[in-house]
Amino acid sequence: MTSGPGPEGPRPPGLLVLADGTTFEGEAIGFAARSSPTVQAGELVFNTAMSGYQEIITDPSYAGQVIAFTYPHIGNYGVTAADNQSSRPSCRGVVVRDLPDRPSSWRATGDLESFLVGHGIGGLTGVDTRRLTRHVREAGAMPCAFGTADQATLLATAATEPGTEGQDLVAEVTTATPYEVAGGPWRVVAYDFGIKRSILDALATIATVEVVPATTPPDEVLGRRPDGVFLSNGPGDPAALGHIVASVRRLLGAVPVFGVCLGHQLLGAALGAATYKLPFGHHGANHPVRRLATGTVEVTSQNHGYAVVTDTIESAEITHLNLNDQVVEGLACRDIPAFSVQYHPEAGPGPHDARYLFEEFRRLMEAHR
Repeated sequence: MTSGPGPEGPRPPGLLVLADGTTFEGEAIGFAARSSPTVQAGELVFNTAMSGYQEIITDPSYAGQVIAFTYPHIGNYGVTAADNQSSRPSCRGVVVRDLPDRPSSWRATGDLESFLVGHGIGGLTGVDTRRLTRHVREAGAMPCAFGTADQATLLATAATEPGTEGQDLVAEVTTATPYEVAGGPWRVVAYDFGIKRSILDALATIATVEVVPATTPPDEVLGRRPDGVFLSNGPGDPAALGHIVASVRRLLGAVPVFGVCLGHQLLGAALGAATYKLPFGHHGANHPVRRLATGTVEVTSQNHGYAVVTDTIESAEITHLNLNDQVVEGLACRDIPAFSVQYHPEAGPGPHDARYLFEEFRRLMEAHR
């Protein structure tokens, strides 16, 4: 375990305790280091991206989760408002191997630990994240608790943490009121299930986007006379969002639809498919996906813990598959203008291999205007 001072002095010792009792030592950072004793909890997952930590931390799809970074050095280039994917982090905490005390980048306007403190997010540094990742790969994502409290207190907290299964976490991150993002000539209504800023930037290259709350009735959406509807990324279990699935079902066939991540799962559910929880999810910027129509392999950015069950898809074609585990990564309806992908074509962070999908959405709107 490494040790060292943070921006405001020495860091206190802390523990990460998983629901199965496995314990990891470290030093408290961020909000967890500012008062004692502290206890914070969530579902632990790991992310394999080598950069883009600020975009990951501010991705609303991490609501309810504690992010363990597999890359050892996190925070070395600081933070800047330009990299935020939302107005605030929605994750429950971060776990890293080494958090540099002083960032080095001409873009930096602050350091990561001060950023975490400012948003009330805690975490641990000095953790053996290699051992932690191996454990999660074998045992699966699970509830955890961390902080400066004693091991027994943290274990008791982890045991009562519900995780994400069966939880409607979209309600925590969706916008309260509609707003507009000016852009291209087409008009798109985007359901905000936890939408990232980089998605809005990509959509704005083709359309002016009206972002609406997750519970907006479909009749109200159609009343805005959009050329297309976008179903955004978001956190949690799609099986807990039956009210949203019903809304998506009423939109299908009435307007072109494009879904990403949680939006992909909700489109699948609206078509009658089942969803399930992955053992430890897909979280990273380096997942290989095969585009079945061309055989092309795309390196993709991903962040999801749930997926569509392959043999329950009846009214759509599978368009993309994950080469690591054969998870369904894309769907296209046979008889209506609707398609989706499980991964993130906008990246943020990650590669841009799949940016073409936004142009495909534009062509679909053009063909059905």
